[in-house]
Amino acid sequence: MDRRSLIAASGAVGVAGLLAACGKKEEAPAAAPAAAPAAAPAAPAVQTGETVRWRLASSFPRALDTIYGAAEVFAKTVSDATGGKFQISVHPGGELMPAIAGMVDGVKAGTVECVHTAPYYFFGVDDTFAMGTAIPFGLNSRQLTAWYYDGNGLKLFREFYDAYDIVNFPMGNTGAQMGGWYRKEIKSPADLRGLKFRVGGFAGKVMSKLGAVPQMIPGGEIYQALERGTIDAVEWVGPYDDEKLGFNRVAPFYYYPGWWEGGAQLDLYINKTAYNALSPEYKAIVTAAASHAHTTMQAMYDVRNPQALKRLVAAGTKVEAFPRSVMDAAFKASQELYAELNETNPRWKKIFDDYSAFRRDANLWFRFTEARFDSYMQAARL
Repeated sequence: MDRRSLIAASGAVGVAGLLAACGKKEEAPAAAPAAAPAAAPAAPAVQTGETVRWRLASSFPRALDTIYGAAEVFAKTVSDATGGKFQISVHPGGELMPAIAGMVDGVKAGTVECVHTAPYYFFGVDDTFAMGTAIPFGLNSRQLTAWYYDGNGLKLFREFYDAYDIVNFPMGNTGAQMGGWYRKEIKSPADLRGLKFRVGGFAGKVMSKLGAVPQMIPGGEIYQALERGTIDAVEWVGPYDDEKLGFNRVAPFYYYPGWWEGGAQLDLYINKTAYNALSPEYKAIVTAAASHAHTTMQAMYDVRNPQALKRLVAAGTKVEAFPRSVMDAAFKASQELYAELNETNPRWKKIFDDYSAFRRDANLWFRFTEARFDSYMQAARL
């Protein structure tokens, strides 16, 4: 879809508004957030069958139907399961509060009952948030889901979020992302040195160690910056979303994989007071609906990305794998960063120790099963 078509499709949001509202990977301020308003007074306990009305603030615009759509799936499931007694209105990024910076404070204060967002947006508050979405060379989407639902992930993050008066639920995953769009080929780590790369947040820390120059450009200016040569490369999500934004018109080289996002998870944050006021039945419905939205979002990407990739290649996109030397250099830099965080951030270390132990066992198992099966099937090209 070209940029004019996207503007028409997304109405007042347009390309600039879509990017700005989404705020994909925009870094939250490194300084501690401004003091939030006092938490809302405790609500009376809700009984099953009683009418409940919540508002959900998304970090994303309606035009991104895959990510924003997960919140709509959640709200509809809750309504359907309660015969319309539990209604959750979904609001796009920027409508009720800033799409990124205001989310944690807003849900903590009870400004809204819940938000749908990417936890790594808030790594500037605490690097630990990043593990809730994706970290370089971390878990893939299936492994992350396993760690949350049957490992210690949900338990550990519930403890972490308790300080923010948040009850969290996994609610969506993009799967492994692409490595971005580049104006020139990347043949070795040397090609990253001095590269002005629009890559946000936590991944930028690793890119800096490799000599790249991470750029935190306002969302609505990304396409123009790439077009004018202000930046040399940009990463977003994957073929389906990237095609909408038209990056292939400016940067012909599309690299993979996005080693900083092997499986980027979204979360539902619920105000603890609002959640605790629900009846046990309504709590169970919220849990089930979030899980349903979680799997639905990944399914949407897995259906839409292959067709979008074929269209991009047909239009002239050159799809290339990052050289092994680049992957090795990035892996080494990421491990250095994790060692630094283990020394300086006890909240990070507590969760990362469990995360990394789970990753070792998961990768051992996948090596004998998933990885071998997948590599054979992809080589077969059925």
